[in-house]
Amino acid sequence: MARKKQVPVPAGEPTEAELKEAKKGGSMPLTGHLRELRNRIVVCVLVLFGSFVVFVAFAEKLVKILTDMGTANGYQFVFIAPQELILQYFRVAFTASICVCLPLILYQIWAFARPGMTKSEDRAVLLSLIFGLGCFVVGVLFAYKVTIPIMLFFLINVGSKYIVASISVESYISFVLSVFVIFGCVFEMPMITSLLARLGILKPEIMKKARKYAIVLIFLVAAIITPPDIFSQILVALPMILLYQISLLLVGVISKRVEAAKKKKEAEFDAEFGLDDDEDEDD
Repeated sequence: MARKKQVPVPAGEPTEAELKEAKKGGSMPLTGHLRELRNRIVVCVLVLFGSFVVFVAFAEKLVKILTDMGTANGYQFVFIAPQELILQYFRVAFTASICVCLPLILYQIWAFARPGMTKSEDRAVLLSLIFGLGCFVVGVLFAYKVTIPIMLFFLINVGSKYIVASISVESYISFVLSVFVIFGCVFEMPMITSLLARLGILKPEIMKKARKYAIVLIFLVAAIITPPDIFSQILVALPMILLYQISLLLVGVISKRVEAAKKKKEAEFDAEFGLDDDEDEDD
């Protein structure tokens, strides 16, 4: 009898047996996981590189959007090294490409970890990723529309009337991008607290007891990341306090659902093994 010729499996793809086993809920070999991880990383890198090439063509316009906030307050920008301006074009283009590709990167991370999660964990992580991405975008928009213009206005007006402020493009772009990152991370507070509450780590009682200390800490953080004037500190601290209150409400709702689900599982367990009936007979 002639042997059936085996077709070699490409090195970059999991075998058919591995895919069937994974779909059945079984474990995939380590080599299969490594191949899947490599494929997902390659997809992210290719998309990131493609978007970077596209944004490089619009880098000058993106830099102009950022510098317009400064020029509106009387800033004059210069570059003091021959390569400084073009490097900032690349920097802004790369940052924009990361922001655009972030949903795809988060999806690839979730899809890779999904087979090892339960249905409830799968749903919780997916909702947390979507919610966290939305919170980060809101934080960046808040910094762009409110915080940065106020900071720039204050900082340009505390200087001497006899000294012209000529800011290097590199310093300005670094300042703006750092503020974007800070406020994007600050606005992640509801997502982080919600995830901790879903995992049963954070309780609303803890947040209520720590509210006084949290408000003091919020004003301290606002004083560090804003210019030294009370108006800017209050303008930054108030949204953070509001985020804390929103986080407290979310933790309360999620904790109630977690407790209800826990009690339901305990009742089903007792009913399955007849523990309630045994207790009644003992009485």
